Amino acid sequence: MSALLTILGIVLFVLGVLISVALHEMGHMIPAKAFGMKVTQFFVGFGRTLWSVKRGETEYGIKAIPAGGFVRIIGMMPPAKGQDPTKVRKANTGPIQSMVENARTAEYETIAPEDDGRLFYQKVWWKKLIVMASGPLVNVLIAAMLFTGLFTLYGDRVPQTTISTVTDCVIPANQAKPDRKCETGDKESPAKQAGFQVGDKILAFNGTQISSWDQLTPLIRANTDKPATIVVERNGQQVTLHTNTIVNQVLDTPTSDKYVSVGFLGVSPENKLERQSVGYALGKMGTTTTATVQALGRFPEKLVGVAKSIVGGKRDQDSPMSVVGASRVAGEIAASDLDVGAKAATLILLLASLNLFLALFNFIPLLPLDGGHMIGAIWEGIRRGLAKLFGRPDPGYVDVAKLLPIAYVAASVIVVMGVLLVIADIVNPIKLFNG
Repeated sequence: MSALLTILGIVLFVLGVLISVALHEMGHMIPAKAFGMKVTQFFVGFGRTLWSVKRGETEYGIKAIPAGGFVRIIGMMPPAKGQDPTKVRKANTGPIQSMVENARTAEYETIAPEDDGRLFYQKVWWKKLIVMASGPLVNVLIAAMLFTGLFTLYGDRVPQTTISTVTDCVIPANQAKPDRKCETGDKESPAKQAGFQVGDKILAFNGTQISSWDQLTPLIRANTDKPATIVVERNGQQVTLHTNTIVNQVLDTPTSDKYVSVGFLGVSPENKLERQSVGYALGKMGTTTTATVQALGRFPEKLVGVAKSIVGGKRDQDSPMSVVGASRVAGEIAASDLDVGAKAATLILLLASLNLFLALFNFIPLLPLDGGHMIGAIWEGIRRGLAKLFGRPDPGYVDVAKLLPIAYVAASVIVVMGVLLVIADIVNPIKLFNG
């Protein structure tokens, strides 16, 4: 049964990823067609074609490797200024120039005279910007819909002021592991000393009335190693407990990898599933966006750790994953002991986070990513706008083909990183449970 649930989780997640990819590519294709650009191919996947059908001038299909997709919009590679795109340049100054010219020639092998005016580079800059931005914006929209649906319909687990666990000893966060037990030399936790019991409801902390766990946490942290008087409700009676909080190393936030030294009590709250507002859902999405941007900034550093994990090093739980790793995690979630609702919610959150990552990654202003074409369109708009403002000749389109050498290097790096992550996800995968 566990194996079947694992397979089901993987299949559902991969299906969600493929739908997200298809919608991303539709985000490019629909405005491109609306602006009169010629779109000849729309494919989900790469490699060998498994199935395709032609409707009008566009071929739609599925390819064998479910690792992305593409839309072929004719004329994205412009000819050099003053050059006839139908003719191969006779002389090249070197291998890089030859690379660029060969790419230009390949781009125009399928262009017919009647396509004039329908080529991507011939369109006004803002239309090009919309076409390229719409793909990742669709992923943002998918993420927003998933976050909103999840938190407004299913809800989120909100920490209550009722205690669910009392820590026996003080363990720094960087030493905390699922199998870490109290050892000789560990200090008894302040909560244990005070006599906290599971089920106690915290009413006040050092004279401040407590209405939520989020209100209590900063009070405990700010108390450092000072005395603490806590009033709790126990079996319908108010009980006053006395202790001294202790300075301990904890995670700055539950999703952070930054440690801070703050006041520590040693209790954990009960969590209750509560439906949330749209504002709450979008706030969660904003928090995830910030964390994703920070993760992208630390990506090279994290990748070093991933490479070490392939040859036997420890794999960090917050290290990046490939789609293979994310699919494996989806299977693990489906086969876990969580209830059906929690499984579905976790899978939806995983898919929402993936869509957000795909959007932000594609916004990176570097070819061959969408952001590279967007920057080219924006720069073209600025140049043409300044020329018009100062009465200068129109400088024309931006020749993005000149950036091809950089694009090839970037694409090679992306491929290498992808292969590295896939290998790590096979030989030393991240495990959410029993890891």
